[in-house]
Amino acid sequence: MTGTPRRASADPGRQAASHAGAAVPEASEFDSLVEAADELGLDPRSIPPIAREYIDVALDGAAPSAPLQRLSLLRWGSGEPELVLLHGGGQNAHTWDLVLLLLGRPAVAIDLPGHGHSAWRADRDYGPVRNADAVAIAIEQYAPRAAAVIGMSLGGLTTIHLAATRPKLVRRAVLVDVAPGSPQAAAAMNAEQRGTVQLTRGPKVFDSRDEMVEAAVAAAPQRAASAVRRGVVHNSHQLPNGRWAWRYDRPDPGLPFPTGELWEDVARMTMPTMLVTGADSRFVTDADKAEMTHHLPSIRVETVAGAGHTVQSDQPKALAALIADFVVRAKG
Repeated sequence: MTGTPRRASADPGRQAASHAGAAVPEASEFDSLVEAADELGLDPRSIPPIAREYIDVALDGAAPSAPLQRLSLLRWGSGEPELVLLHGGGQNAHTWDLVLLLLGRPAVAIDLPGHGHSAWRADRDYGPVRNADAVAIAIEQYAPRAAAVIGMSLGGLTTIHLAATRPKLVRRAVLVDVAPGSPQAAAAMNAEQRGTVQLTRGPKVFDSRDEMVEAAVAAAPQRAASAVRRGVVHNSHQLPNGRWAWRYDRPDPGLPFPTGELWEDVARMTMPTMLVTGADSRFVTDADKAEMTHHLPSIRVETVAGAGHTVQSDQPKALAALIADFVVRAKG
């Protein structure tokens, strides 16, 4: 996926959403940030300006008349973005809301292809290689001088490939609970051990949004139900027939996963890197940690107590503190 991006200020048929501080004159997708800030003990007046933006990019080898791939992102703050954040599979850019509220730094959180408000791919290839091709263009457009790229799960694997192939865009890398061997580790787990990741293997369509919330709460019993509901609201949409579906596509199960290529990418990484794992997660095995350290002797490895796979949701304060120490303080 290459070429000059074509930027769009709003999705066709939908008014561009934005939020400036706590004063929102009409309902928007950002209203829930007031509740989130309150739960974190933050003054809602500290919520920065936030806007949803869109960028169109051309696919490699596509005919000039072929439709462009649309990516969506959330731009936090009015200053030049210091951070780029990439979510995990089955998630969207809002998974970083709590961490970004705590950090209070200008940032760009991108909806990966096939997720959130980004377009679905006809080939259903949502692997880290194709993802990196797409997000590289968005980063060049919105955050070419960002101090770090932070990726969780699928977003972390995307960060690894991006760091290996476009190192100028990744000055520091933060990988949240993921290594190239994580897909194999997940395949060996049971449903309970996968946690909310199991939702991506469950029903695609539900009779109501409340039914979706119930499924998500059951998969994440350690989180506040209010926070889980916010996540479901951002990650669901109503179908024309009145039923509800997740706001993401599912990858083609027949596509091979580039595990070997990603380990080669790890060996090519030269930037300061931090791996953050959840103490209650099995997605990064001891063997994978040893392999990461073998390829990156200087890697910083941190384990967050009380966190499963989605560290940003389970322990946002701990993750924000680690990012602040590794990225923000190093930036000066």
